[in-house]
Amino acid sequence: MSSTAERLVVIVLFDGVDLLDVTGPPEVFALLRRETDDAAGYTVVLAAGTMDPVTTSAGVRVLPDTTFHDVSTRSIDTLLVPGSVEVDGDRRVRALTDPTVVGWVKTLAARTRRVTSVCVGAHILAAAGLLDGKRATTHWSTAQQLAADHPAVEVDADPIFIREGDVWTGAGISACLDLSLALVADDFGETVALRVARQLVMYLKRPSGQSQFSVPLEPVSTTRRIEDLRHHIMDNIGERLTVADLAAYAHVGERQLTRIFKAELGMTPSAYVESVRVERARSQLESTDATLERTASTCGFGTTDTLIRAFRRQLDTTPTEYRLRFRSGPGGPPGGPGRRNPGALPRTD
Repeated sequence: MSSTAERLVVIVLFDGVDLLDVTGPPEVFALLRRETDDAAGYTVVLAAGTMDPVTTSAGVRVLPDTTFHDVSTRSIDTLLVPGSVEVDGDRRVRALTDPTVVGWVKTLAARTRRVTSVCVGAHILAAAGLLDGKRATTHWSTAQQLAADHPAVEVDADPIFIREGDVWTGAGISACLDLSLALVADDFGETVALRVARQLVMYLKRPSGQSQFSVPLEPVSTTRRIEDLRHHIMDNIGERLTVADLAAYAHVGERQLTRIFKAELGMTPSAYVESVRVERARSQLESTDATLERTASTCGFGTTDTLIRAFRRQLDTTPTEYRLRFRSGPGGPPGGPGRRNPGALPRTD
C-alpha cells in the first residue's frame, strides 16, 4: 500500500538518548524513496525540548529540527520514542525516564496515528500510560525493571518487536532496523520492505517472532556447577540429556538440580536443554543444507516431530518456515514468504 501524501515521522530527542535508536530508523525510511516509484514516503523530523544540540549516549551531538511545542500543532503519522540508560559500578543497567519528556510524549501521542518505541524507549511509553493493558517488549536488560515499574504492562522480553494495535514496541539495539522495516511493510507492502532490507545489507527482514536473545549469550551463572553443566550441555547437545543424566553429572539430586536451575537461570533443566537445542538447530537451518531429520538427530531432538514441536513452542514457527526466512548460505532464497498477519509468523508444517 502507498499514498500520495508523505507521512510525518517525529523522533523524540533528549540528552543521553541512544544514538543508533535515533539514526537507524531514518536510514530505513530514507531508502524507501530509492525503492519505490511513488514520490510519497516519510518526512522525518527530530524534536526536542529546545533547539539546543542534544548530546547522545555516544557523546555525539545532534541538532533538533523542531521543538516539542512546535510539532504539537501538527498531525503526526508516527511518533518514534528512543530510550536512555544508566549503568552503575556493577554494570547493572537501568532505563531512565525524564518526566518532562514523558509529558510531551503523552501530548504528542494524542495527535499521532501510530506510536512506537525502540529499545528502552518502551519505559517512556509506559510512564506515559500508553502501554497499560498491552503486551510490549524492550531491551532484555531492562525488561524486569519495566515489569516491576509498570505492572499494568504485559512485558515480553523475547520478541524483537511487538505490535498491539497502533502501538509498536521494539527490542534493543539493532532491532530498531527490524521495527522500522516492519513499519515500512505495514505502510508500503512486504515486497518494498524486503528491497529496502537488501539495500541495508540485511539479508532478510526478521519477523517479530524471532527472539532477540540467544541461549549461549545468557548471563553467566554465579554457580560454577551450573556453568560446568551449561558447557556440558552445549558440548553434548546431540546426546541423551535427561534431568537424571544431568543430576548424575553434577553429583546432586534431581530436585536439587531443578531448584538450582530455576534460581540461577529462571527455568527447569529440561527447558534449558530444549532452548540450547533450538538454538543449535537454528544455526544449522541458517547455515547448512542438512535435512530436518539430520538436524533433529544432531541437535538431540531424536525425531522431526519433536523438533517441530520445540520450534512452535519457542519461536512460534516451524523449522521449514524458519529456514525459508533465514537461510544465509549459498542457494538461500532472496526473501522469505510475506507475513500474513503483522506481528505474527505464519504457521506451516
